[in-house]
Amino acid sequence: MSPIQRRKTPTVSIGNLKLGSDFPIRIQSMTDTPTADIEATLTQTKELIAAGSELVRWTINDHEAAKGAAEAINRLRAEGITTPIIGDFHFNGHILLAKNPQAAKLLDKYRINPGNVGRGKLHDDNFAQIVKIAIDNGKAVRIGVNWGSLDQDLLTELMDANAKSAKPRDFSDVTQEAMVQSALQSAGYALKLGLPKEKLVLSVKMSVLQDMVAVYQRLASECDFALHLGLTEAGADIKGAVSSAAALSILMQQGIGDTIRVSLTPQPNVPRSKEVEVCKEILQSMGFRYFAPSVTSCPGCGRTSSNYFQYLAQDINSHIKLKMPIWQKQYPGVEQMKIAVMGCVVNGPGESRHADIGISLPGASESPIAPVYMDGKEYKTLKGEHIKEEFIDILENYIKERYEQRV
Repeated sequence: MSPIQRRKTPTVSIGNLKLGSDFPIRIQSMTDTPTADIEATLTQTKELIAAGSELVRWTINDHEAAKGAAEAINRLRAEGITTPIIGDFHFNGHILLAKNPQAAKLLDKYRINPGNVGRGKLHDDNFAQIVKIAIDNGKAVRIGVNWGSLDQDLLTELMDANAKSAKPRDFSDVTQEAMVQSALQSAGYALKLGLPKEKLVLSVKMSVLQDMVAVYQRLASECDFALHLGLTEAGADIKGAVSSAAALSILMQQGIGDTIRVSLTPQPNVPRSKEVEVCKEILQSMGFRYFAPSVTSCPGCGRTSSNYFQYLAQDINSHIKLKMPIWQKQYPGVEQMKIAVMGCVVNGPGESRHADIGISLPGASESPIAPVYMDGKEYKTLKGEHIKEEFIDILENYIKERYEQRV
């Protein structure tokens, strides 16, 4: 498959991280702890970073949160954690940044929602104050337009004009136009104030998948700013993961997007880092980035007389998760490896040959043996009660021999 051509965008520096079309699509996440609760925020931030989040956003909604953010960032940096931290501002960001200069200095990026910075003249004044503080501190800014908090003055203006049109458009189309205009007008004002294009990221998040895709396509066609992708509220569990995967994949397939977030509704006893894991799976499944060896496993059918292949696939995935912190240091490139765990002779040998290493377990009426394939050729046949342990040993040796750096 030909590589997907990314839409050309400037390189944006956020702390020590660079994003844009010349760099990998970055993963972002957000804590849901009160930022004034420093311990809880640090714990969740480290969990997100450990899972693979490359940018972490914190809510800054009052002075206590701003002060807590400054202290928490100092503690992260003292521990050698350099992941950029983003301040999420609504309504009072101009006041909080002005009165908390330490937070303004330490945050790596400010997120501004142009629909929540005031109305009329106050809108421009408040927006300008935040941008000027960003310029003074050399910070990047994301102008994040959300349809749930869209600039009502702008929306009303466009709706009135549409109502007077000879051929009125539907509400959705006018809303999308308002979203794009809000983002581009705000970006233009930021540039006029002196913020470089290399310090700007835009987003136009909506909750309805088709609307979200359409508005990003529209924005991408009208500018070359770096874009952050995401559904505003994707939902929980499978619904949230599937909706996000569908929306983000459509856009990234078209070369649109420089950073992504999957916004999952929190569930009891499910870690916040789940949204990071979903981002990684989306990027890896599309071939944009690789984080761990991928396992192709059989879905099962009437031919799979045993559930052994299910447990083996689960065990191999668990083994990969356990060993990746070691493997990624010792064996560069291992994250692109492909493993197959198959359940019968129909697709088992073929999938195993196409993988770097694979095993084809016996199905109904087949001999109780499990051939192992390496690099397209049959390597060994396993049988008996210790197939899992033997296959893991073969896998470990394969990784060592293929990926160990030679001095």
